[in-house]
Amino acid sequence: MKVLDLRCANDHAFEGWFASEDDFQGQLSRGLLQCPVCGETHVRKVLSAPRIQRSALVPEHAAQSASPHAASVSSPDLPEAAQGLPAPLQAAWLQWARQAAAQSEDVGERFAQEARNIHRGDSPERPIRGQASAAQALELLEEGIPVLALPATATDTLH
Repeated sequence: MKVLDLRCANDHAFEGWFASEDDFQGQLSRGLLQCPVCGETHVRKVLSAPRIQRSALVPEHAAQSASPHAASVSSPDLPEAAQGLPAPLQAAWLQWARQAAAQSEDVGERFAQEARNIHRGDSPERPIRGQASAAQALELLEEGIPVLALPATATDTLH
């Protein structure tokens, strides 16, 4: 099994596991490789540190902290809330945010009013997303209406 460090055209770092170099090249040539962060299919191999089997005397937590894959990455495509997270967590965060966006209705600047309408039963219950000021979000929470604030850039990069 070969574990390769990969980067997409948007410079997102991730790793791929392949049976062999031929397996990697075959998947690459057929366009089967895709960045887990942004979905980009232009992927390249990058220089990676070899994995060295350490002695059983090395504590597990020390081996994990030395892993090159534990390093955090920074990308302009991620909201500040996800910056500095390890690459796998960034990918998971973006995947969750994209899924949440795909399964919700964008009500834009009507968010606070629409959330109140849903809460009162004046509008059909459904997941919504949109923009609200910090004061509006606080008012909604004080009224017992659950909201989750995401940075504006979170939804900007989901489309």
